[in-house]
Amino acid sequence: MNIITEFYKQGLEHWPKTGQHILAHQTNEEIVVYQAYKKSIARFVAENQFLGGNEYSYNRMSWIKPNFLWMMYRCGWAEKENQESVLALWISKKDFEAILNEAVISSFNSQYHDNHEQWRADLDRKEVRLQWDPDHDPYGHKTERRAIQLGLKGSMLENFGKKQITRIEDITDFVKQQKQLLDNGRLDELQLPVERVYRTTDEALYKRVRIG
Repeated sequence: MNIITEFYKQGLEHWPKTGQHILAHQTNEEIVVYQAYKKSIARFVAENQFLGGNEYSYNRMSWIKPNFLWMMYRCGWAEKENQESVLALWISKKDFEAILNEAVISSFNSQYHDNHEQWRADLDRKEVRLQWDPDHDPYGHKTERRAIQLGLKGSMLENFGKKQITRIEDITDFVKQQKQLLDNGRLDELQLPVERVYRTTDEALYKRVRIG
């Protein structure tokens, strides 16, 4: 696996306890996001290094999650139906921020829009949805910190799935190994991808997405 890991309790020392933050595994130039699929779709995607295949549809919204534990909560540590395989997808930070810049909050919130009409117009015009949801600990309990997930559709999804991804890795074996540690009460041995708060020099983006 190409992702660097650390003990869960080490990561906790670096994570904010509250607020809206993008926690992600990252290098200077790239960031990792996660998706979970049924085994047959994941196999094609990992082997061919793009989103596609006979069973994959570009006609629906597809969600990406930078936060590993949020992905584990959503897919049940790769045990939920049709989410048995977890993929790590690498993209450039430049492309990730381009996606963020097109994001519209999925439910009306007066912090983001002055009125429903403005929000609805953005929903109709843009192809990325943004949600801030409660983050979760390894056992699925909610934390006070919020994690981001982004829903892509249309041309934004096609661009992401066919052009922006630089590497795709099936990390399901790693996920299952860590779940076994949890099931056996060995939290001290749990390892996760090294994740730190994502930073950008684009202050306008910070304010618009309400990071922090």
